[in-house]
Amino acid sequence: MGAAHSASEEVRELEGKTGFFAGWCVVSTSALLSLGSSPSRAQQPLGRAVSSDQIEQLHRRFKQLSGDQPTIRKENFNNVPDLELNPIRSKIVRAFFDNRNLRKGPSGLADEINFEDFLTIMSYFRPIDTTMDEEQVELSRKEKLRFLFHMYDSDSDGRITLEEYRNVVEELLSGNPHIEKESARSIADGAMMEAASVCMGQMEPDQVYEGITFEDFLKIWQGIDIETKMHVRFLNMEAMALCH
Repeated sequence: MGAAHSASEEVRELEGKTGFFAGWCVVSTSALLSLGSSPSRAQQPLGRAVSSDQIEQLHRRFKQLSGDQPTIRKENFNNVPDLELNPIRSKIVRAFFDNRNLRKGPSGLADEINFEDFLTIMSYFRPIDTTMDEEQVELSRKEKLRFLFHMYDSDSDGRITLEEYRNVVEELLSGNPHIEKESARSIADGAMMEAASVCMGQMEPDQVYEGITFEDFLKIWQGIDIETKMHVRFLNMEAMALCH
């Protein structure tokens, strides 16, 4: 009775924190996790239900990464070979520790994440379920784009500045020997001008575009299938998070 009560308390504590669907799942011999959501709109399910086998696989991968420890640190991601080839590796890893993505605060980075945190991050990548209504689909899309927005907005000020965008573009193109840094900057500048045009319309000659807000970001991505642009292949450890 006491053990069951303790498990129920753990489930209630975890509900809504990870964004997973309701249901029970044994992830280890000593832990039960709820794949549930809290009543608040912000914590509604973001994707399709996850099977107990998938959760068990995620838990095994988590333990692999952590070296059988209860938490993962940034250096543990060095164990994923495919990430070494990704030009924005540092931003991908950073996103896993971003307090905004962990729903723990408006800024800052966590030193380490536990399995609950790990599931919270993974919830952003789950594919949309065909049974979801229009409102749920839109919520899921916004959460995915918010995760991506945070990767660009490195100083957590709510805007992607030209300098931040240049930094991402330069990193993305760093592996191409045929594109020099100045060319990468020109590409970034052109893209930012296009973003300003989409979000602001015709600008006055002396008007300054301060950067891409999240609302601007949603406009830029309108009509683009985020499901094919943002995904993970975690269960087979082929790669972590791929944004392309």
